[in-house]
Amino acid sequence: MDTPIPDPPARHWLLGAALLTLAWLPTAVVGTAVVVGCLLWGPDWSPLAPLVVFWFGITGAVAREHGPLPGRAVNPDDEPELAALVRDVADRLGFREPLLVRIVPVVQASLGRVRVSGVRSHVLLLGLPLLRTLTETELASVVAHELAHERHVSSRRAAFLRYARARLAHRLDGRFRPLAPLAAPLLRVSQPHLWQAETAADADAARVAGAEATASALERTVRLHAAFEGLGEPWLSELAERDAWPEDFYAALDTALADPHVARRADRTAAEDDAIDPYATADHPPVATRLAALPALPGTGTYATTPVRLRSAAEIDRWCVARLALQDGEEGEDDVVPVRLLAMPPDELRELDDERGTALLFRATGTDMPAAAVNAALDTLADGSWRRLARQLEPGLRWVPAASREQLARTVFTAAVAGVLAEVLETSGWTPATRWMATALTSPDGRTVDLREVIGEAVAAADPTVPRSLTAKETPA
Repeated sequence: MDTPIPDPPARHWLLGAALLTLAWLPTAVVGTAVVVGCLLWGPDWSPLAPLVVFWFGITGAVAREHGPLPGRAVNPDDEPELAALVRDVADRLGFREPLLVRIVPVVQASLGRVRVSGVRSHVLLLGLPLLRTLTETELASVVAHELAHERHVSSRRAAFLRYARARLAHRLDGRFRPLAPLAAPLLRVSQPHLWQAETAADADAARVAGAEATASALERTVRLHAAFEGLGEPWLSELAERDAWPEDFYAALDTALADPHVARRADRTAAEDDAIDPYATADHPPVATRLAALPALPGTGTYATTPVRLRSAAEIDRWCVARLALQDGEEGEDDVVPVRLLAMPPDELRELDDERGTALLFRATGTDMPAAAVNAALDTLADGSWRRLARQLEPGLRWVPAASREQLARTVFTAAVAGVLAEVLETSGWTPATRWMATALTSPDGRTVDLREVIGEAVAAADPTVPRSLTAKETPA
C-alpha cells in the first residue's frame, strides 16, 4: 500500500494564514475605509458598516466558488466503456467515494468536491480532446493522477494552503501588483508542497498504467493544450467574427496535431510557458521535472492502446463544439453558418491563424514595405533595441512582471517578424510547408523552415545573420 504524503506540519497552517491575510489585505483596507466613512458620515450610516465589510470580505472569495456543475454528465449506461475504465482505476487506487464524471469541451482533467442532493461526492472533469486523443492506457493514467489527489491533498491543511495560494495568485493578475514584493516569497515557500503532491500523483498514475504511458499522457496533454490555445482558439475567434462555427472543430484539431510542424511548435510553446512563473504561482511543476521524477514502473497491459469508445461520440462532439463556439449554446445554431475546417482551402485555413501582424510591424518600423520592415526589425537585433520595438508592437508589455518581460517580449517580436518575413519569402518562391501555419515554409531547394524558430534563435543570440540569409538569392544548404 502506498504511503500518502503526510499532512503538512503546523507551519503550513501559518503559511496559509499569511497567504490569505495578504490576499485579503486590499479588501480589508477598503472595508476599513468604508467603516470609517460611515462613522464619519453620521449615525444613520453606521449600522450599515458591518454589512458593507461583510460584503467586501466574502463576495469575492466565496461567491465565485459556487455554481452549476460544468460540462456534460456521463451516464454509465450510455458510456459503459468510459465508466468501466474510471471505475477500474478507482478500484485500483482504493477510491471509494461517490464519483460523477462529466465531459468538458476544453483540454482539462480535474477532480473536485460537490454535494449532490445533500450527499458529499466528487466530480471528475475530463476534456473531450483528451478522450479523443489519448489511448485507454494514457487516459487511465490521467484519471489515476486526478483521483490520487484525494489521497495527497485532501487534508484540511493542504486544501487551505491551496485555497490561500489561489486567492493570492488572483491578486497578482492585474496591471497593478502592490502586493507582489510580499506575495512572491510566500508563494515561493509554499510551492514545493504542491509540486510534491503532483509528482506523488504522477507516481500513483505510473503504478496504475505504467511509467511509459504516464510520460506519454503528460507530453501529449501539454502538446494538445498548446495546440488548442494556439490553433483552436484563433479558429473559434475568427469564425465567430464571420458568424460561423466549425462543426468539425475536434476532427480538425486531431488532424493538425498529426502534422509534425504543428506538434513541434506546440511542444516548444508549452516549454516556453512552463518557464514563465515570475511569482511562483504555478501549482504544477514543469513537465520536464515531472517526467524526471516518474518511477520506472512497467505497464500492466490492462487497458487498450486505442482511445476509449464513446458511444454518443457524435452527440458529445456537437454539444462541446456548441459550447465553445456559440454563446447561447445549441439554441443559437440557426443564427450562424456551419463550416468545415478540413474542407477549407489551405490558404483560407491559414488565414484563420493569422500570425503575420503585418500592420503592427509596419507601424512600429515606419514603413509599409514588407522587406524593409523585416530589415528594420532585424537591425534592432544588431543594435540591441529590439525590446523597444517589442514594446511598440505590444504596449501591454510594460505591465508584465519584470521577471517574465524578456521572454514575452521575445515572443511578441518573434511572432511579428516571422509573419512578415513569411510574406517576403513567399514572393521569392517559398511555399507553405503545412496547411495549418503561415510561418512554416519550404524553400525552393526543398528545405523546410519554421520561421518562428529561426527568429526566436536569432533574438536569443542577438544575431540577425541567419534570418537575413533566408532572403538572399543564394541560401546556405
